[in-house]
Amino acid sequence: MNADHEHVFRTHWWRAVATVARLVGDLEIAEDAVQDACAVALVQWPDRGVPHNPGAWLVSTARHKALDRLRRESMRPDKEAAMMRELGEIEPGAGPGAAGDDELSLIFMCCHPALDIGVRVPLTLRSVCGLGTAEIAAAFLVPEATMAQRLVRAKRKIRQAGIPFRVPDREDVDRRLADVLRVVYLVFTAGHRAASGDTIIRADLCEEAIRLTRVLRELLPEEPEVTGLLALLLLTDARRAARLDSRGQIVLLTDQDRGLWDRQAVAEGAALVEQALRYGRPGPYQLQAAIAACHSTAPSAEATDWREIAALYNELIRHEPTPVVEANRAIAVAMAEGPAAGLVILDTLLANPQVAQWSQIHVGRADLLARLGRAADAVDAYRRALELEPPAAERAFLQRRIRELSAAADA
Repeated sequence: MNADHEHVFRTHWWRAVATVARLVGDLEIAEDAVQDACAVALVQWPDRGVPHNPGAWLVSTARHKALDRLRRESMRPDKEAAMMRELGEIEPGAGPGAAGDDELSLIFMCCHPALDIGVRVPLTLRSVCGLGTAEIAAAFLVPEATMAQRLVRAKRKIRQAGIPFRVPDREDVDRRLADVLRVVYLVFTAGHRAASGDTIIRADLCEEAIRLTRVLRELLPEEPEVTGLLALLLLTDARRAARLDSRGQIVLLTDQDRGLWDRQAVAEGAALVEQALRYGRPGPYQLQAAIAACHSTAPSAEATDWREIAALYNELIRHEPTPVVEANRAIAVAMAEGPAAGLVILDTLLANPQVAQWSQIHVGRADLLARLGRAADAVDAYRRALELEPPAAERAFLQRRIRELSAAADA
């Protein structure tokens, strides 16, 4: 599979699975049908070229594949009849409302409370984002075979329990919104810090998460956490063009060319933060968005209000008392009060064996050690981060920092 074809499949997988799942009422059949359509594309497109509308082609081909399977089974005449009525009537992308409803319905189905909480996000990453089972297994630190079994069981549960493919009523939306927002955020995270490949950014997932959050906000305009999530994604993604240099290597936030930031996205995100906070119901996404706004609206790295950021992390910990939030607070404290203060917090967190398997905490620790003039200890911390096998772009950054610090120590 060449890179162009892979990009097309990644881009249109979500919409294709959602459309076919609505038509057949079976997520497993929908996924298999879209997978079969991709296989057909790999045979036909090299000779015939990529269709003018590849998304429409994939959906049309997948619908026919699903219909063929239903006919072979000869067990679902009602589904076959429904599909026959709709074949050829629906063009993907013809109307933003219909497309958005299909995709939101798919997410709400994957986040249904009848499913085990531990499988909802992996299922959505597979069904909505098209991530491979190996990628998802790596993200959740479980064997690929184990993850494959979990996903198969979840899809069977959806079919056997008759979990509906629809956006639920308002009462159910309120109960399940936190799961849905977490899933959308993790979709964005999968793009913002890709778990595999030669680049750290998958723009397609970032853009899909933003687009879907906009649709969710249209449905729930008075939910401040939805608005907060949209603000957070916009403010974070606004820095995308500056995150890598011309060689594809990571550029730290403090060193980024702020002229490359998307100022329109920054302005929209900052306005959304203010709008969300006016509801007086602060939540984790609003607080994370407020932190991102502090970074994005500062005229320079030196002008960043680190004390405000540390205070916001203190509030965020009340909502999400996790090691990740505590580690980020440590960096803010280090910037506001000095690296030694932040290092104390990180060293305390590293007493947890699970936290010690998170490469980013070693990267943060290495930076603080370097700022304290402890170059040898910083190199050791960077090497520990490398041992945890981060993505290729991060490995290149860590190797570069090790070379720089080693050279400085030898000078």
